[in-house]
Amino acid sequence: MNEIETHLQEALIQAQQALAAVTSSAEIEECHIRFLGRKGQITALLKSMGAVPAAERPQVGRTANRVKQEIDVAFAAARAALDRQDRVVVQALDVTLPGRRRHSGFLHPVARVMDDAVAIFRRLGFVVADGPDLETVHHNFDALNTPPEHPSRDVKDTFYLADGRCLRTQTSPVQIRVMERQPPPVRIICPGRCYRRDTPDATHSMNFHQIEGLYVDRQVSLADLKGVLGEFAREIMGPDVKIRFRPHFFPFTEPSIEYDFSCIMCGGKGCGVCKHSGWLEISGAGMVDPAVFTAVGYDPETWTGYAFGMGIERIAMIRHAINDIRLLYENDVRFLAQF
Repeated sequence: MNEIETHLQEALIQAQQALAAVTSSAEIEECHIRFLGRKGQITALLKSMGAVPAAERPQVGRTANRVKQEIDVAFAAARAALDRQDRVVVQALDVTLPGRRRHSGFLHPVARVMDDAVAIFRRLGFVVADGPDLETVHHNFDALNTPPEHPSRDVKDTFYLADGRCLRTQTSPVQIRVMERQPPPVRIICPGRCYRRDTPDATHSMNFHQIEGLYVDRQVSLADLKGVLGEFAREIMGPDVKIRFRPHFFPFTEPSIEYDFSCIMCGGKGCGVCKHSGWLEISGAGMVDPAVFTAVGYDPETWTGYAFGMGIERIAMIRHAINDIRLLYENDVRFLAQF
């Protein structure tokens, strides 16, 4: 027997063994490439027929044809066996059984409050602005008129990186970035995640969400701010909610205020949720300090404006009577399914 005939017989045996063990169409295709592809074993042996002596070529040719036929038979048998297996699987499916309902997902309460707040301010004429979570000290503190000795700049309160940048402690740096590149008037809201070195407890977290607003134009007043926040309060909490301002201090606003919404649990009569005061503390606001305008190149003699901010988790906890902020981040499906 010629050496090529021997190799052809060996290739036939290998192909039959490989095809007997296949379990998928992909494996059948791999066998086809391995034995009959352009660089396959059988193809390579047939290409070497030119080296066979003329007297032996007829016999080698007959052997090659027989081997190819037997390999084709093995391929056909493997495909047929795979088709029978697939039909058995399909026949085992009872199409008369009722379908299984797929449970659709739902928004996290924090995401829902964020979407609601953004939609309300959009209707009031505000445009959404965004900025990086990783901020420069200039944008996060200096341009916001925060002095070097302010407690919020301490490493105990702020996450600093080795290159001197920090994780933003509020979304106010977005306001600075917008004012640096856009002349007045400006009317934006800045929703996003913030980071502070707080010890986690029922009301504090090291990362949380804020939505802040900024309006800059000629002759903007504190009355304009109260009108916008009042409308937002009624939209987010209900038509009967009232708002009140209290004096406060922030480096970037003057005058500065804190604002409260009347308690939606007791209607302002006093209960355990509002500590029997009838009011729920929301966050801070005020008229933009002239020093902030100077830092971004605005003329404080020409332009005035107000800024406000609030915590999204705070509103979510009030709306849904949640007594521990940590519940919002523990990913307990039993808790989240309530919303």
